[in-house]
Amino acid sequence: MSLIEQAAKRLEQLRQAGVELPEDQTARSPAAKATVAVNAPDPYTVDITQAPRAGSDTSPQEKQPVSRAPSPPSKRVELNLESISASGLLVPQASRSQLADEYRVIKRPLIANAMGKGSTPIENGNLIMVTSALPGEGKSFTAINLAISIAMELDNTVMLVDADVSRPSVLNMLGLPPAPGLLDVVSRNSVDISGVLLRTNIEKLSILPSGTQHPRATELLASDAMVRLLDDMSSRYSDRIIIFDSPPLLLTTESRALAAHMGQIIIVVNAESTAQAAVKQAIAAIDACPVKMMLLNQARQASTDGYGYGYGYGYGHEN
Repeated sequence: MSLIEQAAKRLEQLRQAGVELPEDQTARSPAAKATVAVNAPDPYTVDITQAPRAGSDTSPQEKQPVSRAPSPPSKRVELNLESISASGLLVPQASRSQLADEYRVIKRPLIANAMGKGSTPIENGNLIMVTSALPGEGKSFTAINLAISIAMELDNTVMLVDADVSRPSVLNMLGLPPAPGLLDVVSRNSVDISGVLLRTNIEKLSILPSGTQHPRATELLASDAMVRLLDDMSSRYSDRIIIFDSPPLLLTTESRALAAHMGQIIIVVNAESTAQAAVKQAIAAIDACPVKMMLLNQARQASTDGYGYGYGYGYGHEN
């Protein structure tokens, strides 16, 4: 049998299998063309991988609905809870420790405001910024402990954001290496944080690192892209509370840019060292925020109960 006869026989077999060949195009619409493998050694070889199956109504070139690629899954990290506890931070197992009890008192009104259960509705009430007037007053320690304490709630999830982009410390305090995060997302004008969000072995706690250092970090935090990201973060999950570890108010301008979009702000004040004038100046810098609270860190107090507290946290409220 000649090559031409072999090719003709092969073409007839393909027709019987339901494959439409180029010479059959006049009998069918252009959308139903078979795909010819032009790089095949045999010029009559037809690629049938995209051809319709017998009895199928779908043509190989028919356009299908295009769906967006799913976001990459968040990375999971393991926090060394024993090491964290040894450093003085709160861990979920410490259910009746002094520190746990103090943060139960601190978090309760914050959660009520975040979930719309306070005395008055608060816009963006689930966006909570933790800051201070000056460095060294314990704001990062407070932000981490507050986030872990809220993660112990039955009805809320927590995202801890390291927004101290000039001097990030959250990952280091939790024993984690630097990682992409907030600045990387904002710099590419995105609201998709899934690729940089870190899920932890504390079930309801996730972490958004500060990200790659950027020379225009202040402008990024004050940009429309940041506003869109905050709006998306605030509204995406109804049970989510977001804690921002922010730079000191009197040291940089990033915290003031963030403060304009927060529903609640906690100012950490070191009871032993922060001057009253600095506290007043810090409060004036965030005057537009609807709820401002002061947390007195390392306040000495007499022991008046069975727990024998020697010092702890005072809790104040600035309207």
